[in-house]
Amino acid sequence: MDYLWTPWRFAYISTADRAPSCVFCDKQSGDDAAEYIVHRGQYNYLVLNIFPYTVGHLLIVPYRHIASLVEAATEELVEMMDLTRRSEQALREVYRPTGINLGMNIGKSAGAGVAGHLHMHVLPRWEADANFMSIIGETRLLPEELAVTWEKLRRTGLWPVPGVSTF
Repeated sequence: MDYLWTPWRFAYISTADRAPSCVFCDKQSGDDAAEYIVHRGQYNYLVLNIFPYTVGHLLIVPYRHIASLVEAATEELVEMMDLTRRSEQALREVYRPTGINLGMNIGKSAGAGVAGHLHMHVLPRWEADANFMSIIGETRLLPEELAVTWEKLRRTGLWPVPGVSTF
């Protein structure tokens, strides 16, 4: 087996289960560029996944610390789906993927990396993007830095003004 050393991940993996606070709640008051927050809506924010599956991997996260769709208010869900739609549009415009994955893993047993805070994944996909490196080598290859992705997606002009209905 080949090894790819990623020492920057140790801080995350060594504290993920013991963190006294929520990684998504902690992002709400910081510097958007440093936290890779692409857009802040009224009920949700849009952020780059810092451990992405593919370039452009976005997360739509409610501000409220809720764990399931059942706990979400209608307004939160409506905005989440609107931001999901806009994310798809932005990713298609910027990266020209041949497909898009959307999804939620609700609960630890369902595969949620942050089980206590609901979030929607939006990922651009291309045919054959899961090659031998990710399948056999268990290593992700990303062709651009997160800061570049953040800047490209923010420039699309697709993000609504908080509090203004888009329907």
